[in-house]
Amino acid sequence: MPVDPHTAALLTMLDESGMPPMYEGSPEAGRALYLQLTHGARTPEQLVPVASTEDRTVPGAGGDLRARVYRPEGEGPFPTVVFFHGGGWVIGDLDTHDNMARNVCRGSRAVVIAVDYRLAPEHPFPAAAEDAVAAARWVAQHLDELGGDDRLAVAGDSAGGNLAAVVAQQLTADGTSLAGQFLIYPAVDAEGDYPSRVENAKGYFLEKDTMDWFYGHYAGAWEDAKDARLSPLHGAALTGLPPAVVVTAEYDPLRDEGEAYGEALQKAGVRADVQRYDGLIHGFFDMGTVSPAAQAAIDESCARFGDLIRG
Repeated sequence: MPVDPHTAALLTMLDESGMPPMYEGSPEAGRALYLQLTHGARTPEQLVPVASTEDRTVPGAGGDLRARVYRPEGEGPFPTVVFFHGGGWVIGDLDTHDNMARNVCRGSRAVVIAVDYRLAPEHPFPAAAEDAVAAARWVAQHLDELGGDDRLAVAGDSAGGNLAAVVAQQLTADGTSLAGQFLIYPAVDAEGDYPSRVENAKGYFLEKDTMDWFYGHYAGAWEDAKDARLSPLHGAALTGLPPAVVVTAEYDPLRDEGEAYGEALQKAGVRADVQRYDGLIHGFFDMGTVSPAAQAAIDESCARFGDLIRG
């Protein structure tokens, strides 16, 4: 189907803004631009309501990490979800993804712990993956303190979806039980050859050149593109992983690899609910304020994830 008209208007506005492509600038410039386009463009009235938020720290692999705890309205007990933001492991933070975490908290009726892992190129692969695993292991041992019950799940978008998938594999190998994983247009195969990377290479917010820029900063010096901490699709054992909700968008270069991961989970005997949202683009999970179709997809997928982790 055609691109959602509200999304198309946003793409036109960005195209006519005269902003240089992110891949032509520095990581610092990319971070500032992304913050401006997300947190900087959001009014207080556009914040998704939750019962409370709390800024704190959690242990990472190399020291304490900033984190934000979101608690839902209503009476518990609630599951706990560790959320990892997207941004190609190079850009993004707690503020750029504040509304995404709020949507997961409200829509899934879960306590959400958003983790601000170390970014590349200052901290290249596998720093982000190691931080994500360390933080999730700590959360697993402090559920009561954080306000949830004994149900633990992971979630993330794009690069954060990559980290959520990595954490699910690592914690399952540890013997830690997870109630589910919410993988929102995840990057799961560093050097895969997929039609969507060609069909949607340019003009739909995330472009192939920007993807290459992200990978270059994060893992350009790493020789094994099939390392499961970088490409969880190539994990040695997908059997026994927690059930998943995998969300993709029609006009997204990451579409096909996300769906391939869902299919691989299904073939391994893992329950995987794979949903493609036609007419939408990469990043739609933060576009609900400008696109009713995006918000409907957000609401639906969060509700499905909530149903999954509550059993």
